[in-house]
Amino acid sequence: MPTVLYERKGPVAWITLNRPESMNAFDPDTLQLLSMHLQEFDHDDELRVAVLTGAGDKAFCAGADLKKYATRESTGINDIWNPARQFFSRGGEGINVAKPLIAAINGYCLAGGQELALACDIRIASTNAQFGAPEVKWSILHGFGALRLPRTVSLAVAMDMLLTGERIDAQRAYEVGLISRIVPPAELRATAQSMAERISENGPLAIKVTKELALRGLYQAPEDAIAYRNAVAALIRETDDAKEGPRAFSEKRKPQFKGR
Repeated sequence: MPTVLYERKGPVAWITLNRPESMNAFDPDTLQLLSMHLQEFDHDDELRVAVLTGAGDKAFCAGADLKKYATRESTGINDIWNPARQFFSRGGEGINVAKPLIAAINGYCLAGGQELALACDIRIASTNAQFGAPEVKWSILHGFGALRLPRTVSLAVAMDMLLTGERIDAQRAYEVGLISRIVPPAELRATAQSMAERISENGPLAIKVTKELALRGLYQAPEDAIAYRNAVAALIRETDDAKEGPRAFSEKRKPQFKGR
């Protein structure tokens, strides 16, 4: 059985970390497979949104499989992340795919698992979810997460999580803005699918560019972000989809977007 499952549900790709016996912790092979499926999704014109989740109901992902690496000589914990560099963007703003990613978080979302969730565009969680950055307890780094978490929640909350290594539950994660929705565990997959399908109904080019603008706004100087916005807005206005949207609105019908 592969350690990452990939399935299509209409315009939605489901990417599932499949090591439930290890709390869906990852090793280099798992990250390599995850990277491959993310690129497969991003290059498939029939797919609009991907949902990243974990097998079972105990864990989304508990991070790196430390037991597997505890006895390795000469290689450090950071080597586990080497394959991930293929899909984490250089700017540290997310996963390097143009289309939207939804994290459907079931159970433990810890360490590298929280980093994966932070790299997604939308995070929803079941009521049994727990979040944390426990790396400092083992004298290792919550690297990407340390960059992204203060951009997602307040600096005070981020520092609390990063420096104590303590967990927070789903309700607290919702209160501080780490996730956007909480649902019962039995409703998580259906909620994620419904959200993904709703996004898929929108103009795919506008969705991609809107995601890019939002992420650039996290790290670009305002004048650079505005210049980029003006450039891409001019391009979008000339697309068939940009003409179809207003036409469908005036004709009181659902738009038929083609992604061009």
